[in-house]
Amino acid sequence: MMKSAFKTKRRFGQGDAEVMIDINTTPLIDVMLVLLVMLIITIPIQLHAVNLEMPVGTPPTSQEPEKVLINIDAKNVVYWQGLPVSAGELEQKMELVSTMAPQPEVHIRPDKDCGYVVFANVLSSTKRKGLNKVAVLGAEQFVQ
Repeated sequence: MMKSAFKTKRRFGQGDAEVMIDINTTPLIDVMLVLLVMLIITIPIQLHAVNLEMPVGTPPTSQEPEKVLINIDAKNVVYWQGLPVSAGELEQKMELVSTMAPQPEVHIRPDKDCGYVVFANVLSSTKRKGLNKVAVLGAEQFVQ
């Protein structure tokens, strides 16, 4: 009977010969753990410092923008800062305000009984003149 190089026979007591096929993995796991520990130990600690040149000086002062109040009453009269204005005067004042360096906040307060056309005209005028900080006030009058 010829012995194979890959198969070894093992006898258990008086029974039949049994072929041993499994590989002993314990030494393989030990070697892998030793390699892992050596790898962790030999990796240098990464301490990178980034030098930044920060600006020196005082930060710019933030100034509160001016607030412009536009009221529209129940009779569709438009008020600029409490004074009644016509449509032409409103356009001129908006043109003047749009060129200011810190652009002021425009607060539009329509009355609940004013015409939508007048309100829409004032709102579209702010858009045409390039006023970006626009708020519509007065929603509290609709809350019951």
